[in-house]
Amino acid sequence: MGGRGHLVRPALSTLFVVGTPIGNLEDVTLRALRVLGEVSAIAAEDTRVTGRLLARHGIRKPLISYRAPVERRGLPRVLDALEEGDVALVSDAGTPTVSDPGQRLVEAAWAAGHSVVPVPGPSAVTSALAVAGFAGPGFVFLGYLPRKPGEQRRLFESLREEERPAVAFESPHRVTKSLAVLAEALPERRVAVARELTKLHEEVLRGTAAEVLDALGDRARGEFTLVISGA
Repeated sequence: MGGRGHLVRPALSTLFVVGTPIGNLEDVTLRALRVLGEVSAIAAEDTRVTGRLLARHGIRKPLISYRAPVERRGLPRVLDALEEGDVALVSDAGTPTVSDPGQRLVEAAWAAGHSVVPVPGPSAVTSALAVAGFAGPGFVFLGYLPRKPGEQRRLFESLREEERPAVAFESPHRVTKSLAVLAEALPERRVAVARELTKLHEEVLRGTAAEVLDALGDRARGEFTLVISGA
């Protein structure tokens, strides 16, 4: 045969980073369902939570536990699965790797020569921003707030001159204490607290931190997303 030969590199498998509903199971995208139905395995933050989503849509796939406290333990299993075929990474809600496990896996997949493809889905961050009504040139994402009041105060005070809205996650066990610290650090700043977004008891409270804290009362249950207006 004439001509110069060509080296053809075999196609490697793909890690799909799949966004899943943050509450309402109807919010899953058609593309996400197709990908979850086509991959060889699914790496899940909680296999029970993912199992309910898959059962709702008639999807049966091998599930690999990939939880934050033991990411190093789950990482080799997922990489082994990628050697056999495509894998989807999902968290309990929203987009994996955003305040959820997955960054180590994404880095390792790239390093091993695999493709990493995002499959966008619902987001508590953008959902809360959309209904907060706080305009700004972009926004600042803080992730989960620090646990210690002193660290929280320093974080809130660092936002004193920040013109962009800031978004943070908080647990129901600490949200009232965090709002109290925010009320002391930035008493005049407007706040929107979104509780149980897209779920049955969804609620958005707006006002100063002190006003929201008073309005929240004893309803500190569920998942919370805080939006702090810019300076």
